[in-house]
Amino acid sequence: MMPGQTAISGVVPPAVAEATVMTVWPSVASTSIGQALGRLYRLKGGFGPLSLGRMALLATIPVGLMLYFSMRLPWAIMRYRLTNRRVTIERGINPKVEQYVDLDRFDAIDVVVSPGQEWYAAGDLVFRRGQIETLRLPGVSRPESFRRTCLEVRQSYVSVAALQPVPVGAG
Repeated sequence: MMPGQTAISGVVPPAVAEATVMTVWPSVASTSIGQALGRLYRLKGGFGPLSLGRMALLATIPVGLMLYFSMRLPWAIMRYRLTNRRVTIERGINPKVEQYVDLDRFDAIDVVVSPGQEWYAAGDLVFRRGQIETLRLPGVSRPESFRRTCLEVRQSYVSVAALQPVPVGAG
């Protein structure tokens, strides 16, 4: 094999390079304004198909659009990236890592759905090592699928790391 090639296309060992497994983008449910709108949109009162929540949705379309597009501005854009080494929070057009947790630095991921986030089918992913919170990803859309993928990649990483020979003596 040539340098830089792998036996299985697209599979890169963590010791060789960091490779992206999955990227997700925070939804408007990651913001306090988005959560307030979500709580408002859930209101059931009204008559027939005209609920208070649906009328509020129509009335606040400009606010929702401004919120969405403000999250897509070059300096505000964020993404959550899962790699073969870690989970990161990145900001900007040319992504800069703001926070991260290595795959061997958490053992559980909780999905916390704040009031207003359920309307968007979103929630916060809370990475924990025991009782200690090591990273929080706010407003992940459909968080359960990203959670499962993170746990699967973590399990693979930890399993392979356990089989690696441990260096002996001074290096």
